[in-house]
Amino acid sequence: MSYVITIDTGGTFTDAVIQDEAGRLTIGKALTTPKRAFEGMFGAISAAARLLDVTPEHVIRHAGRLIFGTTRATNAIVTRSTARTAFFATAGFPDILYLREGGKKDAHDFRTPFPEPYVPRRLTFEIKERINAEGGVETALDEAGAIAAARALAGLGVEAVGVCLLWSIVNPEHELRVEQILKEHAPHVAITLSHQMLPIPREYRRASATVLDASLKPVMQKFLEDMAADLGRLGFSGDLLVSTTVGGCIEVASAARRPVHLAKSGPAMVPLAAREYAGRVTSNGDVIICDTGGTTFDVGLIRDGEVVRTRETWLGPRYTGELLALSSVDIRSVGAGGGSIAWVDDGGLLRVGPQSAGSVPGPACYPRGGKLPTVTDAAVVAGYIDPHLFLGGSITLDAAAAQTAVATVADRLSLSAEETALAILRIANETMISAIQDITVSEGVDPRQSVFVAGGGAAGLNIASVARALGCKTVLLPQTASALSACGMQFSDVVAEEAASGITSSDAFNENVVRQALSRAHAALERLRSGLKIARNAPCSFEIAVDARYRAQIWELEVPLPGLAIDGELNAAELTQRFHKAHERTFGVDDPDGIVEFLTWKVRLRVALPRPVAKPIAAESSSALLKRKGAYFPGRGLVDTPFYDGPALKPDAEVIGPAIILEPTTTIVVPPDASACLSPTGSYLLNLER
Repeated sequence: MSYVITIDTGGTFTDAVIQDEAGRLTIGKALTTPKRAFEGMFGAISAAARLLDVTPEHVIRHAGRLIFGTTRATNAIVTRSTARTAFFATAGFPDILYLREGGKKDAHDFRTPFPEPYVPRRLTFEIKERINAEGGVETALDEAGAIAAARALAGLGVEAVGVCLLWSIVNPEHELRVEQILKEHAPHVAITLSHQMLPIPREYRRASATVLDASLKPVMQKFLEDMAADLGRLGFSGDLLVSTTVGGCIEVASAARRPVHLAKSGPAMVPLAAREYAGRVTSNGDVIICDTGGTTFDVGLIRDGEVVRTRETWLGPRYTGELLALSSVDIRSVGAGGGSIAWVDDGGLLRVGPQSAGSVPGPACYPRGGKLPTVTDAAVVAGYIDPHLFLGGSITLDAAAAQTAVATVADRLSLSAEETALAILRIANETMISAIQDITVSEGVDPRQSVFVAGGGAAGLNIASVARALGCKTVLLPQTASALSACGMQFSDVVAEEAASGITSSDAFNENVVRQALSRAHAALERLRSGLKIARNAPCSFEIAVDARYRAQIWELEVPLPGLAIDGELNAAELTQRFHKAHERTFGVDDPDGIVEFLTWKVRLRVALPRPVAKPIAAESSSALLKRKGAYFPGRGLVDTPFYDGPALKPDAEVIGPAIILEPTTTIVVPPDASACLSPTGSYLLNLER
């Protein structure tokens, strides 16, 4: 027996999905263990192994592949628990990280202080040198100054250095020499060079990605080594991979060399699962993805069958947080998960989130001593979650504790606990609706004409209400929805991306510059592929894109170039026309006579991995109806509601709302005037038009 294990470590739960030899998927969940992540991972694997009637050690020993996503990199950056990092910049430009891109969310807010840079000024070293935009040396590198800076690092306790010199993307000579000096005079520090990390002409973005990567190296390399060692002690000998922000996975050794790609790696997998599940029931190319976890509500988008990516991923508030600047899956997150805390502000208004109870202590109804009311507690009080059947009965919830916690808010609002519970759920809904509109309506996508795919352990509680408010008629909710991110890894490929600067324009197109850029990026990917054990017999492909803009435009636009081969013909007129079409599709206008500047050429390697089969999760049971009890619904009050055992439902059997469907790892609320049925491919279809 050979298994494929995928694991996603979230803020509240750790999810494990095990694919057996027949291609069936089995889900296990366990509470996340922040101090030692492997304990939560092993607990989730154990939960899934019990359903397979085998031991977790057996599954691990016989696993041919294990892919995991982790929040460790993201959390380390946000909480500033990374390695002590220094920044080497060209003399005269020490404030690149402080100034960022000069903006803030509210231009008229003068009370909020400007945040400190990721690397403080006291650890910023100005290196005397200068290379011009054509690659010529204006000022020779001051090697004595660089040596003095390198020698000073030990006394400052520096563990990592990010090096970002002006125009190193055109001529990296000085950055490479600084690296040699650091290795000679400060051999203990981890080093990241900007021209290798992100070869783009935007100074802040290049510097930000560089220092983020450098600061993560000591932390994440130790984390990845410990993870591999823990698995090795249990007999794991298969391929160990980790999911990345670009929407694929890569071997751990490669990930350790550029750990910044692990930031936001878990949520990046959700669109892959959504695309797979949506493709099984519809040919519509636009898909809205919602993933409701314990801490956040994540929203993504698929347009024309392709996952939407962005280089605008901020860790923390936009403009004042830290910018990844890497090509990453476009996932927007808001604090509206199952663990989001309900509270009353000074003006007497009910709020939900962004603070979360996490996994420790968790919601009040969890057996870990939580006291504050959360969205999950509200669902218990409303009757949507049966305390004795939560997660298939593996955890017994404390309904009295949930009632007490919600009552603390209800007393301040002069409402009953049940009315307050519905109000908490409604406010959480509004936060989710706003996030969906931001990524759809604001981007020219009509939610009513899109496929709506919901996932996450808390997705089924209120997704029908959210979708109905947006005008959607149908929601697709997979049986594996509670572990959509971990499921996405089951449908993922090995994906890696390299970029190279090759600046030219449509009116003076330099083919040699472009070929050299593509050749550098392709060569780096070939070196990576040759070191992948998993890629030896798997089919692979290379995809090309370019960042381009109209002359005098500030921002560039990524233009995919399907059909263009690495050594294929380069037609300047055709490339220019593709940019015109991409610009018109994105912004609604184009300038057919405008001169186009091509800046950065990107090559993406994709190594195809096997996919699991489409089968519903079934259980042997004579009746799907478990019980009937009262549940509260807006405008209806207390309603007698049937509870169904999801795995016992027959495909295409219709469940009329109001009803509650209990899956082993999630709960699906079918509101009044709606219905649900299980498709033959293993997804619930919620019909909101009854």
